[in-house]
Amino acid sequence: MVLIEAPFRYGVANALMKTGFDRYQELGGIINEGDYEKALRRAGKITSLNTCLVTQAEMIARFTGVPLDNKNRLDEITVLYGVLRTDTNPGVKHHHSQMSDQRLFAEALRMLDHPELLEQVIAAYPNINFI
Repeated sequence: MVLIEAPFRYGVANALMKTGFDRYQELGGIINEGDYEKALRRAGKITSLNTCLVTQAEMIARFTGVPLDNKNRLDEITVLYGVLRTDTNPGVKHHHSQMSDQRLFAEALRMLDHPELLEQVIAAYPNINFI
């Protein structure tokens, strides 16, 4: 387990505002508003994250050129990716738990309003449909 020093450095308060969800949708986000808010709230409370999830986020970031800083505490992108990856809802036909790791990483970037980083991920994986 990797410990987080504090929840989010920035972004969670803005992302939880109504305008945050509107912006998320503008960026092409497909997660519904309830799951969006639930994921951000969970991410704000996370105190540790499975090392495998951290490593997966770091591998995607390295491949795409997205800067992550998980040295002293986990980057908010890593935390939100981990929350989305571990969120399950088996009763729903289409749920974000069925998305690829790269797609979930992109959704985290959308949720945190990082359009420039989102474009890097989309460009790095031309064969994945991010829409």
